[in-house]
This record gives sequence, C-alpha cells and structure tokens, in this order.
Amino acid sequence: MPERDLLLDVRGLKIEFGTGAQGLRVVDDLSFNVRDGETVALVGESGCGKSVTALALAKLIPQPPGRFAGGEVLFGGQNVLSMGEKELRRLRGADISYVFQEPGQSLNPVFRIGWQLREALQIHRPDQATTEEMVRLLKQVGLPDPEQKLRAYPHELSGGMQQRVMIAMALACRPRLLVADEPTTALDVTIQLQILELLKDLQRQLGMAVILITHNLGLVADCAHRVNVMYAGRIVEAGPTEEVLGHPRHPYTRGLLEAVPKLEGSAGHLKGIDGHVPNPARMPSGCKFHPRCPLCAEICREREPADETVREDHIVRCHFWQKGGDS
Repeated sequence: MPERDLLLDVRGLKIEFGTGAQGLRVVDDLSFNVRDGETVALVGESGCGKSVTALALAKLIPQPPGRFAGGEVLFGGQNVLSMGEKELRRLRGADISYVFQEPGQSLNPVFRIGWQLREALQIHRPDQATTEEMVRLLKQVGLPDPEQKLRAYPHELSGGMQQRVMIAMALACRPRLLVADEPTTALDVTIQLQILELLKDLQRQLGMAVILITHNLGLVADCAHRVNVMYAGRIVEAGPTEEVLGHPRHPYTRGLLEAVPKLEGSAGHLKGIDGHVPNPARMPSGCKFHPRCPLCAEICREREPADETVREDHIVRCHFWQKGGDS
C-alpha cells in the first residue's frame, strides 16, 4: 500500500501565554504530522497542552494573551502561522474543522439548528446552502426526522443529538482535516460509542484525516492509526497505536494504560498516577515527569531527555525507557 500524502506537519511548535516579556510556555518544541485519511491521537491528562495545540492548527489562539514563540504549522505545505486573516478564513471550516467537547456550548441557544447550519454552508459553499443539503447532512450523521431538527432549538435536542449536529456543521464544507477535541466526554457511555462509530464511518466515506484529542487511551486503541502521548506541553512517546499501546516505553504512557478499567481479571482498585501535571509557572527542571515517575533518578532531575528511537516510527523521551519492559 503506497504511503499517504502528508497533510499536516507541525514542527517545533512553541506557545506561550502572558502579557510580559517572559510568557508561560504551555507547548514546547512540539512536532508531529498527519497524513491524508488517517487518524492521529493526542493523548494526555488535562493541562498537558492538547487543546491549545488543537487551536493552534488553525491559528485560533487569541493574541494576546497567547503568542507563538517558535515553530511552524504546515498544512498542505503552507505555514498557517504566517497566514493573514483572509487566508485563515478560507482555511477554517473549508480545510480544517473542529468538533468540541461541549456541543451545548458550541451551538447558539437563540437560533434554530437550520439557521446555524445554513450559516456554516454560506461561508464556504453558498451555492449549497439549501434546505435539501442541510437535510442530507443531518441524515448523514444519523439524525432521525431531519426536517423537524432543522426547526428545533439546541435545548430541544439531547446531548448526543447536539453533537451529531456539530459533526454535521463541521463536515458541511467537506474539510480535509477534522479535529475532534474530546468529542464524547460530555456524553453518556452508550452515546459515546455511537459518536465514535459515526466519526469512523464518516472518515471512511469522506476520506478525511482526523485528529482525536482525548485523555482516555481506551478510546484510542479502536480509532487511531498513530498516537502521540503528551505531558507538560511535550510529546513524550509517539508511534503506531498498536506499538505504543502494546509496548509502552514511557512510564507516563504505562501509567495512563494502567488507569484504564479492565473488564477481565479480578476486581480491585483502579491505579492512578500520583501527583499532578505541573503548573507552567512552576515547571520542574530536567524531565518534567520526574516528580511523579517511579523510575526517577538524579539524571532525570538535571537533564531533559532527548528523543530515543525504540523501533521504526516509535519515539520516546525517557532516560530509562529500556527499564520496565513491555506492558
């Protein structure tokens, strides 16, 4: 099978927040890529920089207080961070679309669903801003009685239906990349599975690439081709999903996996990772994970680890990645 074309290439991205000369670094030297038609996951706890990274892909971070301190975000070979507002308006929605965590907060409560969906179409596909096209989009995402849904207000729909509407709006302009930022977190377990299956089906139909942002490695195994594990604004392990989840080398990745509930085996307490993600204002020296790491040694406190190649396409940042073995 031929290698897919490179769609998104993030190189050495650095993002800071703050009004002074010395901002707080929340994303530091971040690099990853996405190819046409594949799903790439960004995984980590809250506060690791996943959502900030997602917003940076379409230059959606408000400036100020945000600031791009370095790096590039290349989409189709063009650097998004150097684009002007006119170019960004063409990019957003048409090439890169988003589905966020809280659909009820993304939809305007005072306008009917049809008005909001038509607005999304009019920006990039004005010739397709018809009732017939809106009905087709709602059918595509599995909403029953789409004509009635167009007349409904957001509060009249369940959370799962609201998220299906948001997916329809995101796909209205046929983007090449869909960024799904915790798209199921606010939904109950049964609806979570339905939304994930819907995203997978739509990806196969439309051939788009997907970036899945989540804190749950259990979701990643069934959805993503590749996974990037983030901690404190950095990628600490990356590679093919089967390789990273089957043979994790970073103690943080292993900790996330151990926190996933298991259906098999004897009942017991869920394992967690001691401590918290560091505050950017009080970032530890050396390896940023060392205050929580069971393998911590003096070198971890003094020196930040470099990228180490485990196998082809499997990268890890840990001084002791060869310890602990496979999980």
